[in-house]
Amino acid sequence: MSRIDNAARNIKYGYLGNVVTILLRFASRTVFIYTIGVTYLGVNGLYTSVLSVLSLAELGLGSAMNYSFYKPVAVNDKEKIKSLIFLYKRAYLLIILVITILGLLLVPFLPTIIKEPGSITSNELIIYYLIFLFNTVSTYFVSYKYSLVNAEQRNYIQTNIHLIRTIITTVIQMIVLFLFHSFLLYLLVAAVVGLIEKIFANRYINKLYPYLLEKNIKPLTKEETVEIKKNVKALIFHKIGEISVHQTDNILISAFINITTVGLVSNYTLIISSVTKFTVVIFNSTISGIGNLIATENKEKQFFLFKAYRLLGFWVYGFATIAFLFLISPFIQLWIGPERVIADIVVWLIMIDYYVKGHRIVVNNFKIAAGIFDDDKYVAISQAIVNLVVSITMVKIIGLPGIYIGTVVQGLVSTFSRPIIIFNKVFKKSAKLYYKDSIVFILVLACPIIILSVIKSYIMININIKSFIIMMLFVALIPNVIFYCAFKNRAEFQYLKNIVVRKLRKKI
Repeated sequence: MSRIDNAARNIKYGYLGNVVTILLRFASRTVFIYTIGVTYLGVNGLYTSVLSVLSLAELGLGSAMNYSFYKPVAVNDKEKIKSLIFLYKRAYLLIILVITILGLLLVPFLPTIIKEPGSITSNELIIYYLIFLFNTVSTYFVSYKYSLVNAEQRNYIQTNIHLIRTIITTVIQMIVLFLFHSFLLYLLVAAVVGLIEKIFANRYINKLYPYLLEKNIKPLTKEETVEIKKNVKALIFHKIGEISVHQTDNILISAFINITTVGLVSNYTLIISSVTKFTVVIFNSTISGIGNLIATENKEKQFFLFKAYRLLGFWVYGFATIAFLFLISPFIQLWIGPERVIADIVVWLIMIDYYVKGHRIVVNNFKIAAGIFDDDKYVAISQAIVNLVVSITMVKIIGLPGIYIGTVVQGLVSTFSRPIIIFNKVFKKSAKLYYKDSIVFILVLACPIIILSVIKSYIMININIKSFIIMMLFVALIPNVIFYCAFKNRAEFQYLKNIVVRKLRKKI
């Protein structure tokens, strides 16, 4: 199958899985809020972030592993694949040990980062945390094998297995919440079903690739090991930066404000992450294809496809940003009540970060596919420092918005620096071309925002289902019309349009 066909198949199954998952997540969240409350929701969000910080012990090994598989998969070098799997299996066993130890050492400090837990006792908080720790640790027993599956552009296998797990888990959890109103049973259901899923996935992948069970494994050469170690060392910096940037907000909110606010913000995060699952499917499904593209095509072809890929990124994330700006708080109000809406300034800051992060996803994916890990390792560390310093300083001054000001500022560090590295290393061109397009994209994005702001001031005076639907129609129409008028004559737009038309004709 071609790169486009593989990507399309991954996208199809990814979308199917996401539709079902989103419906279940919203149903589960609604039941959760009305049975055991927002405080438990805050604990759930906080522990997810804490365990993500602990996953720092993984040190970016997964990204290095994915890159290592591209070439041997492309040439069907089973011996090399066996050697890599053996190496990564040993590495992940060490990671499991490290995360378990660090996780247990953190237990005495839980009261420090949980402010105003309400009626939840310290012992309950510890039990909940240990269940989260178990779920995190058990994931690593099979994750290294998924890297092989994904390197073959068969991401849909992982998607489908996770979908089945999600359906079973969520249905049972909702029944438990209705009958017992118990957060403990809610977590235990996820732990048990998740463990069964990992056992099944491990056996399924072994059956799919029976040569992985062979004992005659050749060790990697010294040169190959040195290259992997170099990438992993560089990815340590990236992992520290990623965790410090994306997983500390909930911890800071809990420590400096309170755990209930974590729960309120998590409702917004649920909606944003649910929609982002659709956008991520599009872009992550093509990383392996980009790796193949870089290995086989000339620089001009690579650069043209980068521009097409970037235009797609702008269109998807730009439209999503506008939709969230105008619809997310009204949706929250209609869904679970006006008392669970957060300040508009916080929503704007979250969405500025969302757009900036989405806008640079193309750069990051080309970087990963090209195996560029060492050149920009200090960018990630700079982001982490900026995020923590600015967030902690500003939260003490202005509260919740201060945390997201830090998040926005750190994102600009990567946005301005990484394109220079990618353009120099991959395309051998000046990054001025990137920044010129960035300005064009911002100006185009501003037009529908201004128009919709005026429309909203008339339509959304009273928020109800009717006004929400009318506003939603304007949000769906105006940005896409403006984007089309702005970019219809670009060669990369015509390229993307032709792909869509060709796929639709195949369906017909």
